[in-house]
Amino acid sequence: MTPPHDPVKKTRVRIVKANLYNLFRERFPESLTDAFIEIPGGDYLSYGDLERESARYATFLTGLGLKPGDRVAVQIEKSPQALFLYLGCLRAGLIYLPLNPAYRRAEMEYYLDDAEPGAVICRSSDLDGMHELARTRALQHIYSLDANGQGSLTEACQPIDGKYNTCEVAPDDIAVLIYTSGTTGRPKGAMLTHANLYTNALALHQAWGWRAGDVLLHALPLFHVHGLFVACHCVLLNGTKMILLPKFDVATIISSLPKATVFMGVPTFYTRLLADPAFGRETCRHMRLFTSGSAPLLVQTFDEFRARTGLEILERYGMTETGMNTSNPLEGPRRPGTVGTPLPGVSVRIVDEREAEVQADTVGQLQVKGDNVFKGYWRLPEKTAEEFTADGYFRTGDLARKDNDGYVSIVGRAKDLIISGGLNIYPKEIESYLDKIDGVLESAVIGVPHPDFGEAVIAIIVRKPEGTSLTEDGVIAALKNLIAGFKVPKQVFFVPGLPRNTMGKVQKNLLRDRYADLSS
Repeated sequence: MTPPHDPVKKTRVRIVKANLYNLFRERFPESLTDAFIEIPGGDYLSYGDLERESARYATFLTGLGLKPGDRVAVQIEKSPQALFLYLGCLRAGLIYLPLNPAYRRAEMEYYLDDAEPGAVICRSSDLDGMHELARTRALQHIYSLDANGQGSLTEACQPIDGKYNTCEVAPDDIAVLIYTSGTTGRPKGAMLTHANLYTNALALHQAWGWRAGDVLLHALPLFHVHGLFVACHCVLLNGTKMILLPKFDVATIISSLPKATVFMGVPTFYTRLLADPAFGRETCRHMRLFTSGSAPLLVQTFDEFRARTGLEILERYGMTETGMNTSNPLEGPRRPGTVGTPLPGVSVRIVDEREAEVQADTVGQLQVKGDNVFKGYWRLPEKTAEEFTADGYFRTGDLARKDNDGYVSIVGRAKDLIISGGLNIYPKEIESYLDKIDGVLESAVIGVPHPDFGEAVIAIIVRKPEGTSLTEDGVIAALKNLIAGFKVPKQVFFVPGLPRNTMGKVQKNLLRDRYADLSS
């Protein structure tokens, strides 16, 4: 293989009618035989494979009659082909809609109805269920793609020539529709444009000092911002290699780290690595950067990691709607308990309830502005307008403070979001399912501290008079048939009533205080 080029020397591409894929393509290595993805066992797929396979997907999807702006819903396991499919959608000007494979029927019904995709790609095991959902919807194109790269989509694409003229798009055209939620519990589709994704990737590439020869060890899922955008986009801009693991496994990570230079994880990854005596300085001898995000990193985890490896974890902060906003510095002090300073091109301010900026070290509402901030919520113009200020700042809903040096600390979430193992969980959604269970009068779902996952989901339930036979096991079993496993409460408690303020709103802060010592 030819040695990787140094992408830092390339001139920045002007974003004028530029497809995100073409912007990546400008930074591919000169030799497309260079490795792009290494898979377990040592085999690899090259940048030429990426070019060819993404072209096949783009050709096939447009051959179905899909046009730029149509949505492609994808609920599949992690694989190189899953990443190639994403890039193929970009090349065709289609809107990629990633969905967690753990979502169940009731959840999928909502996403299909709201996004109205022109095609759905799912696992072979889900084909029958997806066809059943399609019967009552204008959904004609359903194909499968499995973790091994096989499926009806692969079979259909096999005869297709691996060449495709990437579709021209405007910077403001939507590249990805990715669902998030708020206190209402109704998932909202965040519209991320080609320019949103490119400018944020470029900012991270610059801030984290990506260089020739960097190798990313990728153990994150591919259905959310962290694994799909933050990780993969940096590699694509760098024109170098990633080691793509199907999932996080401590033993596999420890054996793979000596071949890598960069690792991105959630706090749970780091606590599990530190729990293994085999993890230490020798394991990390070639590593130059560990980053953490998707959930707060405990100071004790930061300190223990530094003591064990001699390296410091770089913590950053982002959202589905914005990509990454802040980062601790590559060169300079990384302050535990903070998420660093604003990235290039991102403006951050902290305001009071009147939206006047507060003084340093004062807690307030965090607002952000920049080319990274999303276009708005899918088919929700009123909600979009509510979330932006008159001067264009996005109201994140997070509570934060900023010190005199500009380092931001996230101190809470005004929207009661729970983050468990790096995954976002929205209490209202779970409560809506709980309240439909026979015998439940009302419920409240909260997150409590957990040493491994960061937060654990618990449910507090008030029974109806006729619901005295309702049990913890029964509630958990009922939810397991309705929602993804990571959303199911780890524990259920029954109480006579929920604490409320004078306006009748449940005081979840009191519940969090009451159950804070449950972690185990």
